[in-house]
Amino acid sequence: MTEPVRVAVQATDTIMQVGLTSFLRSRPELAVVDRSELTERDVLVVHADRITQHMATDLRGDAVTAQVPKVLVTGELRENDILAAVECRVVAVLARAQTSGDRLVETILSVVPGRGFLPADLLGRLLDGARRLQCEAVASQGLDSSGLTPREVDVLRLMAEGHDTVEIADKLCYSERTVKNVIYGLTNRLNLRNRPHAVAYAMRAGVI
Repeated sequence: MTEPVRVAVQATDTIMQVGLTSFLRSRPELAVVDRSELTERDVLVVHADRITQHMATDLRGDAVTAQVPKVLVTGELRENDILAAVECRVVAVLARAQTSGDRLVETILSVVPGRGFLPADLLGRLLDGARRLQCEAVASQGLDSSGLTPREVDVLRLMAEGHDTVEIADKLCYSERTVKNVIYGLTNRLNLRNRPHAVAYAMRAGVI
């Protein structure tokens, strides 16, 4: 006989805490435990109207709690909430108004092996949000989508044309030291082995 899945409940109000705990205890597939008893192989069911900063901090908890897979039952999930939820190791998201008891149990059982469930629309919003954050981070550093600054692209373009350091410095009105620093900076930041590797990277990125 398969061992029941150990699960704990965390809700933002006492009524939901008691109700969910009572329901899950009635299911033979599950064994309800206290949150303090959770291990990385168990599941935490979280009921909340939305993920607040305080709740996100609480869900990260200690080293063990932070790694416990979490099923979130919520009434509202905004884009920022999705990102915060993923950081807290929420692996499944269920809309409260559309979730039956059987659906909740099915989801709990499905995440135990490490599989997660996100509705397609929420997954799309998550990916779009992640892409936008990445673009904002890149832009804040003066980089384009390839991870290169305009100055680095200029240097690489001339390098690809066969110019050496002195010639590149002359054409761009830089000192030789500046050109060398530009090359060192981009190869180090992007983990490129040498100048030919840097040129190849820029060509694959379509910037030269």
